[in-house]
Amino acid sequence: MRRISTLGRIPAWAVLVVALVLTIFPFYWMVRTALTPAADLYADSGALFPSNPTLVNFQRILGLTSQEEARAAGGSGAQIDFARYLLNSIVYSGLIAVLQTFFCAMAGYAFARLRFPGRELVFGIMIAALMVPPIFTLLPNFVLIKNLDWVNTFAGMVAPSILMTPFAVFFLRQFFLSIPRDVEEAARLDGNGAWGVFWRIVLPMSRGPLITIGLTTTVWAWKDYLWPLLVGREEETRLLTVALGVFLQQSPNTRPDWTGLMAGSTLSVLPVLVLLIFLGRRLVQSLNFSGIK
Repeated sequence: MRRISTLGRIPAWAVLVVALVLTIFPFYWMVRTALTPAADLYADSGALFPSNPTLVNFQRILGLTSQEEARAAGGSGAQIDFARYLLNSIVYSGLIAVLQTFFCAMAGYAFARLRFPGRELVFGIMIAALMVPPIFTLLPNFVLIKNLDWVNTFAGMVAPSILMTPFAVFFLRQFFLSIPRDVEEAARLDGNGAWGVFWRIVLPMSRGPLITIGLTTTVWAWKDYLWPLLVGREEETRLLTVALGVFLQQSPNTRPDWTGLMAGSTLSVLPVLVLLIFLGRRLVQSLNFSGIK
């Protein structure tokens, strides 16, 4: 029976391995292209490994080479202030992740514990907002930011995303409903009001779900492209994703700098990848603990 059970798991493991390979392969090909010299890109287009791996593409993106050296390595000579755009992306993602997680926690706790007229109706409308594609709100948000004269400012870039999102509110509300009311009632007997219970009791007990929402929000904000392209077009507010698009546009149409672009893309992925490696286990544990079905 054990042998039959083991043999029955083989197809499941095979499907899992295939899915894992299909998921990782694009990232691997990006790194492989970044390590390939520009002169060998088309000659080695079918090889799994570059025949002459080099780090010159990363050096070009980081500004460690001159324009003459970059052109000699097969680049277009286009420059990218990687450190500035990386810092802009960190500020943008950090502000959205922290503020949105906090406000979503407040809204989720209000829907879970507070009693007010129309609570179920408001919550239903918020959940219905999950069916609205983000592209539908792009133009109204841009008009609002333009009327406020917040174009090319971090305030205008983060304003539409710092309050709350329907999924995060729903996720945190479900977790707050699972917290025993006895704990909150004991805190009220100690003299805490609604805000004191939320700040001193509920938030410390919700560290796992809050990290989950913060992590997913960070990843979403880090890879955002269209909204920062519309609102943050100047160098002072340009994000790394937008800067990589500008870098590709600066190369000739007949010979795009694919190796430089892949090197920049690889470097842009590393911060989020490191974050997921360190907090990935907490993310899985939080999803299991909160009983998401």
